Amino acid sequence: VSDSHPSLKLYITQNSPYARLARITVLEKGLEGKVKQILAQTRSIDSPYYEINPSGRVPCLILPDGTRLEESQLVCSYLDNLDNAPMFGAPPGSNGFHIQRLEAMARGLADGVSVWIREGFRPQQERSPGVIDHERNRAARLIEVWETEVMHPVMGGKLSNMAQMTLIVALHLERWNPDFKWRHGHPNLVNWAESLAVRPSIRDTMPVG
Repeated sequence: VSDSHPSLKLYITQNSPYARLARITVLEKGLEGKVKQILAQTRSIDSPYYEINPSGRVPCLILPDGTRLEESQLVCSYLDNLDNAPMFGAPPGSNGFHIQRLEAMARGLADGVSVWIREGFRPQQERSPGVIDHERNRAARLIEVWETEVMHPVMGGKLSNMAQMTLIVALHLERWNPDFKWRHGHPNLVNWAESLAVRPSIRDTMPVG
C-alpha cells in the first residue's frame, strides 16, 4: 500500500466498539495526519451518511479513489499496512493461529454484549427478555474462559495484535451496560485490562457517556 494517503476519510461513532478498533489503530500507527475522522449519524431515518455507506455501519473508510471499506477487521488491516510495516497482523505459525483464535473469541464477546446493549436501549415494551438472558449468559461463559486465556503468551506485553485490541474494547462495553459485571472474581482479567487501559490509544478512545 502506498505511504501517501492524505485524503483518507474514516467514518466513526464515538461509542461503537467496532469503530473504536479503527480509532485505536489510527493512534497506534500515528496516522492522525493522514486519516480524517468524521462522526457519522447512524440509526437515523434519511441520514446523509447512508449516501456514503448504504449499510449505515461504522467504521467505514473511504479511500482517495472513492473505494469504500467497512468491517473493522478490514479497515484496521488496511490502516495497519499503510506504511508497509504492519504491527497487528497475525504472524505465521503457532502464535498467529492463537492470535486469530483468541481474536475470534473476543469478537464473539463484543458482538454479544453489543446486542445486549442495543436490546436494553429499546423501549421497555419492545425488549426481549430472552435475547437479554441469552447474551448475559453468553458473556458470563466467555468471561470465565477469558480468565484463563488472558494469560496466554500472545495476550501479554504491549498492545501488538488484534486479539488484545478486540478484547479490551469488548470489556470496556461495561461503560454502556452496567449489568455486564465481568470484574468480580476475575483478577487475571482485571489486571490485564488495567495494564492496557493506561495506554494512550486506549485511554483516549474510551467510550463516553
